[in-house]
Amino acid sequence: MGPAYGQTNTDITIVLSEELDLVEPCMATRSNIGRVIMQNVSETLTQLDVRGGKGLMPRLAESWEDRGDGTWRFNLRQGVTFSDGSSFDANDVKHSFDRVFSDQITCESARYFADTDLTFTVVDDHTIDVKAEPAQPILPLLMTLVTIVPSETPMEFVREPVGTGPYVLSEWVAGQHILLKRRDDYWGEQPQVTSARYVFRSDPAVRAAMVETGEADIAPQITEVEATNPATDFTYPNSETVYLRIDQTIEPMGDRRVRLALNKAIDREAFIGTILAEGTELATAIVPPTTLGWNPNLKPHAYDPEGAKALLEEAKADGVNVEAPIEVIARTENFPHVTEVGEALVQMLNEVGFNAKLRMVEVAEHEQFYSKPYPEGRPAQLIVAQHDNSRGDPVFSMYFKYHSQGTQSGVSDPKVDQMIEEATAATGDKRAELWSQVMAYVHDEVVADVLLFHMVGHSRVSERLDFRPTIATNSQLPLAEIGFK
Repeated sequence: MGPAYGQTNTDITIVLSEELDLVEPCMATRSNIGRVIMQNVSETLTQLDVRGGKGLMPRLAESWEDRGDGTWRFNLRQGVTFSDGSSFDANDVKHSFDRVFSDQITCESARYFADTDLTFTVVDDHTIDVKAEPAQPILPLLMTLVTIVPSETPMEFVREPVGTGPYVLSEWVAGQHILLKRRDDYWGEQPQVTSARYVFRSDPAVRAAMVETGEADIAPQITEVEATNPATDFTYPNSETVYLRIDQTIEPMGDRRVRLALNKAIDREAFIGTILAEGTELATAIVPPTTLGWNPNLKPHAYDPEGAKALLEEAKADGVNVEAPIEVIARTENFPHVTEVGEALVQMLNEVGFNAKLRMVEVAEHEQFYSKPYPEGRPAQLIVAQHDNSRGDPVFSMYFKYHSQGTQSGVSDPKVDQMIEEATAATGDKRAELWSQVMAYVHDEVVADVLLFHMVGHSRVSERLDFRPTIATNSQLPLAEIGFK
């Protein structure tokens, strides 16, 4: 089988499930964008080695130290140039963060910093101090989220990203393909892949077939239906958690009995091995079991339709409007069989006495319901969503999902706020213990949402490549990790 594309057999083609709406570096934490540009075109100060288990590693910062009082000093790599030829220095780092937190554009990376205020002080060209208020003990880990752009980058989304990475975006034909080409002047080790062409096909069977015929080399997302060839197909926990976000401010969701009834109404086991792949796990937290502070004592809410009905009757007797209409809102193409999952959830809810309807929407519309400000005059809404945390610490999830100020929170509970703030500021064993307590309180006492599944991913990789997908390749696909047999 000859090369799929180009002159040499070190050119590869990757087939993604959805087209990129942007190639903006400050949006690289969104998986469909991150798979193309994160660590390929645009690099971060630090990076997390999930694949090799080495933990936090240097990238554009060679080293860092805690100087106390919330201040960290980062020593930057020297002799690094951007793809436009300009040299990388501390001013670029400062500008990249100014841009992420600017009110002129809405950058995805900003939400992970919760209510932390960062102040950047350029010490010299290759040294920068970052002061976090309140102090942020895992600040170096948070640096894995922000890609560095040149200080000349405008405060608006760019179409032609300039980065320090091993590849340059050489072509983007909307609706057709994106082409990355390897740079000769990259500061680090030269990757083996000389170019990568990204194409987009929404049908997973088509994506799988393209790898089989040699038309493509990697399909990061196929479904278990296609994952039939052990030589090319990989199944792995993919760091995604599927859940229903409850907004407690809308009747009847403010009543804990109603939220408990939602949880008891759902037969989670029935989904696994039928609509969802074998290997899918029941969730008791918004983060996967590989996360710091994971609480093994929590049990998924048991399927108990009679118990759900009794709770609704009790709430109704106290004047709660349990028959209020509920919209279950899910996003098309969010994960395999999302529509069938939505239909089954609605049916289970209605069987115990809820008045629920399913509404399927595209990604941009879904975002309007999922993130604040939530629409005015809305009915009760349960948002079917999938949250990715492969970074090993709950800080990337807890504030914006559960703090009263969190962008995607439906909870307003002063105790939850305080617990999250304390855990965020803690270190070591204390940090793990406090996160464990947050998970228990949110799940058992608040019943903040309907946690459903930790998902598994399926990828197909051409036999000519030396590459194995893991939990780390769910939201990024570093070409430097791909070799040839």
